[in-house]
Amino acid sequence: MRINADFTQKVVVRPDDYNWVHSPAAGVDRMMLDRIGEEVARATTIVRFAPNSQFDAHTHSGGEEYFVLDGVFSDESGDYPAGTYVRNPIGSSHTPHTKDGCTIFVKLHQFDTDDQAQFHIDTRNTEFRPGLVDGLSVLPLHSAASENVALVRWAPGTRFNAHQHWGGEEILVLEGTFQDEHGAYPAGTWLRSPHLSQHTPFSDEGCLIYVKTGHMPQTAP
Repeated sequence: MRINADFTQKVVVRPDDYNWVHSPAAGVDRMMLDRIGEEVARATTIVRFAPNSQFDAHTHSGGEEYFVLDGVFSDESGDYPAGTYVRNPIGSSHTPHTKDGCTIFVKLHQFDTDDQAQFHIDTRNTEFRPGLVDGLSVLPLHSAASENVALVRWAPGTRFNAHQHWGGEEILVLEGTFQDEHGAYPAGTWLRSPHLSQHTPFSDEGCLIYVKTGHMPQTAP
């Protein structure tokens, strides 16, 4: 299976574009954003768990990174409410489940082999730092090799400088509306911009975004 598998191309998926498909687990549906492979795949996905649903125990042969969008996601290590960012490195395993239902944004098989950090961050109880321009605040989540992950909060009316994405940029809009010269991206929109792409982002109403940079392949697979 190949979905948005050419990383040299820009991709924008808005909430109106969502096409939920069933997973092998009862009560678990997926919106596949990009994917190379079948059930075990390099994948970026929004996963929706119905109340009292679960996945079978499994091992992360390529690592797992996820952000809880709503509800409470759980496994043997604990309960992770909305706003929690989690990294499970290559070789880790768990049996994920939920009592009341949840939705997560998850990335699989995208870890550097030397990246063995395993941790979680409750972003709703962690202080943001001032950003590079007025109105911007940043909560760094992880850095490894050329990869950097953060939450970025834009106050209404914030404008950022024109810039180029070495290693690409990936954004999930969590709240509000993110904008650039190419369009407006409401909450729930996923954007993937390739290596050396450039733009001048801003937000008229304000927004909160998950952003990852420096991790994109620089050629088509």
